[in-house]
Amino acid sequence: MTSSSDRSPAVDVLSTRTYEIRTYGCQMNVHDSERLAGLLEDAGYVRASEGSEGEADVVVFNTCAVRENADNKLYGNLGHLAPKKASRPGMQIAVGGCLAQKDRDTIVKRAPWVDVVFGTHNIGKLPVLLERARVQEEAQVEIAESLEAFPSTLPTRRESAYAAWVSISVGCNNTCTFCIVPALRGKEKDRRPGDILAEIEALVAEGVSEVTLLGQNVNAYGSDIGDREAFSKLLRACGKIDGLERVRFTSPHPRDFTDDVIAAMAETPNVMPQLHMPLQSGSDPVLKAMRRSYRQERFLGIIEKVRAAIPHAAISTDIIVGFPGETEEDFQQTLHVVREARFAQAFTFQYSKRPGTPAAEMDGQIPKKVVQERYERLVALQEEISWEENKKQVGRTLELMVAEGEGRKDDTTHRLSGRAPDSRLVHFTKPDQEVRPGDVVTVEVTYAAPHHLLAEGPVLDVRRTRAGDAWEKRTAEKAAKPAGVLLGLPKVGVPEPLPAVSGGCAVD
Repeated sequence: MTSSSDRSPAVDVLSTRTYEIRTYGCQMNVHDSERLAGLLEDAGYVRASEGSEGEADVVVFNTCAVRENADNKLYGNLGHLAPKKASRPGMQIAVGGCLAQKDRDTIVKRAPWVDVVFGTHNIGKLPVLLERARVQEEAQVEIAESLEAFPSTLPTRRESAYAAWVSISVGCNNTCTFCIVPALRGKEKDRRPGDILAEIEALVAEGVSEVTLLGQNVNAYGSDIGDREAFSKLLRACGKIDGLERVRFTSPHPRDFTDDVIAAMAETPNVMPQLHMPLQSGSDPVLKAMRRSYRQERFLGIIEKVRAAIPHAAISTDIIVGFPGETEEDFQQTLHVVREARFAQAFTFQYSKRPGTPAAEMDGQIPKKVVQERYERLVALQEEISWEENKKQVGRTLELMVAEGEGRKDDTTHRLSGRAPDSRLVHFTKPDQEVRPGDVVTVEVTYAAPHHLLAEGPVLDVRRTRAGDAWEKRTAEKAAKPAGVLLGLPKVGVPEPLPAVSGGCAVD
């Protein structure tokens, strides 16, 4: 344990102590950060003001152990904060998430100015640990080995007024050789269906109109409670919730993707025609080396069944290029699957060693130059397919849920942005009447680019919604309070409504 001299001296706790959360990694971390924000605000903290990065009284890092050089990035950021902390009595720094779970014994040694280290299983302890560190004037390191409270039972401070994550399970029972997440998040633990549906109903009562069911392996839901059809039953139950307009889920695993799930998707009107199905590789030998329990034929068979049941479904995927032992023929098999599956979008990753994974010790590590060249070929092919698939949308009339902050050029182009039912991003001409995030507009697609669509004609219809009312109410409440800052969240994962995202840093 480090001495108190490594941290700034204790000061009286102010009622307006501010916080900032910096989030890295997958949707699980994004969701956890919403909980951390809720916990801190429940304890009396308020968000730091806009543009004051690193100036908050409490800075929390919610870390990822999957991304390449994740530890170097963390310690670089901690080093940047060290002089600020030394000059600001009472400032505290906390480190949580997967990297904290993994490197519990080294974080305070390498960065002795850190006040709190907490793991993935005990995020609910953060306020208590911060107070204990302040009073005792020494670092608090507390890593639970098993889940103390299901994340969705904790207070939350959601980033969106109209779209929300809902965790249905945590942990993973798979043993993929490139993934360390099961070791850090633990075995799969399912939530009771009644608790999930109760949370969704409460969210809808607050104005939420879109939810995304979240799990490390979301369609394995039920394995912990002994019901192999629990996930399809859950989807159908969501269809009976009045006021819930859109249901999405991420990320499924091909091994557990069964026909009853496809039927539930097709037959439940508010389950959106969107599927994120991680491929990882199209080569059977590579899939075997990855310990992925499906092969190319099985994967393409699922895609075929989904397309037969839901013709307009947009399917996205994750792909890893350059896994140890991958030959040119193996890579060609991946390109073959990409051509056959015609993904609307692919999240592509160059393989790099992740400490603690079996793949990191495998023979046949591929030279960086080879991996880069294959990666560029894959990206070029997928860009071509994405554009072709988007061009098929031209002339279609779509209902969009208006999004907040998704169109970076909306102010200069005088457009707004929204998500189609299949989650494609559409920029549309701003109508004369007021349109709020969460409202629904009807437009005709006039132009397609590889990663977005345009509706350049007049908006055909505007439907004001309870979700829009919720956004308007939240905006008014914010205006009446000191301005806050957004969490440092990756834009691919924030539910605004939700775009298709990779299931767990390419680990599903």
